[in-house]
Amino acid sequence: MIDRAPKLFSSLLLALAALLIAGCMTRPPAPVSEAAPLAAPKAAPAPAPLPGREPDWRPQSYTVKKGDTLYQIALDHGLDYRDLAAWNNIDNVNRISVGQVLVLSAPGQAGPPTTAAPAGGAVTTPLVTAPPVVASGTEARPTLAPGSGRGNTATFKTEPRAVKLPYSPQALAQLQQTSPVPPPPIAPEARSTAPSAPVAAAGPPMATATPRSEGRVPEIDDEKLDWVWPAQGKIISTFSETANLKGIDIAGKAGQPVVASASGKVVYAGNGLRGYGKLIIVKHNSTFLSAYAHNKEISVKEGQQVTRGQKIAEMGDTDADQVKLHFEIRRLGKPVDPTKFLPPA
Repeated sequence: MIDRAPKLFSSLLLALAALLIAGCMTRPPAPVSEAAPLAAPKAAPAPAPLPGREPDWRPQSYTVKKGDTLYQIALDHGLDYRDLAAWNNIDNVNRISVGQVLVLSAPGQAGPPTTAAPAGGAVTTPLVTAPPVVASGTEARPTLAPGSGRGNTATFKTEPRAVKLPYSPQALAQLQQTSPVPPPPIAPEARSTAPSAPVAAAGPPMATATPRSEGRVPEIDDEKLDWVWPAQGKIISTFSETANLKGIDIAGKAGQPVVASASGKVVYAGNGLRGYGKLIIVKHNSTFLSAYAHNKEISVKEGQQVTRGQKIAEMGDTDADQVKLHFEIRRLGKPVDPTKFLPPA
């Protein structure tokens, strides 16, 4: 019996170990979270440009190439050649050099000024502590440390100090006698008739720098331009970007009137652009201008304001193979199809 005890004990230990192993194997596994990964925030889509409001494509400067003229550069960028000459300090508009760099905007108008941060980093502005506000009719008094022993002086009083007295009719009467009496309110009539503070005599008005407005074209929205046909006749050549046809050609008779297609200012009148003959350019606003080429006679002058439908020239065949009007509409200097702006023929 004694010999069998160790064997029995070993058997019990083996059974207990088997039960523990079985319990571990039958325990369900820990749950695993399979949450989807966080998606990166989507960038907001860029706003689409409004119809007829495409951004300005023109660069800040232009390098003169062989065969360029100041008139052509101004036309291709929707500018007045006189402004272009002034911005670049050009005295003779007929003389520009190959490789010369021309700025295409007024000095200081290319963009808002930027303020650069100093090299040392951020600038710290020291805090300025405002002096304590003292009520009217009182005097600011410094606080003494306890036990300073300072007594009354001509400018500083420490005594007598307030004493708490028990209530009595005598104490109340004494308090009413020593309390300051508030001033009576001012009647509205008296307040309105009271003399006001003296006003300094106004000196001569100061001269303020105002931009020159003469010769300027009023700012008009693109959609508000009311276009009319510059001449009557058959269209013999249409606009084409691929064929480099920058406008339309309208056939007609010599001397037939040519009118301004929209109101604006004449920024060019002459024959200085090769291939256009006697040419008129009218600037309508900061975006649009129109060109009228191959005229027989020019009836307007540079800088003149014209109205829509006003006669500006007579149709002719200068620098052309027949009598016709070559008509262009340019947006920021780029030719666009005039038939998309003109009313139905």
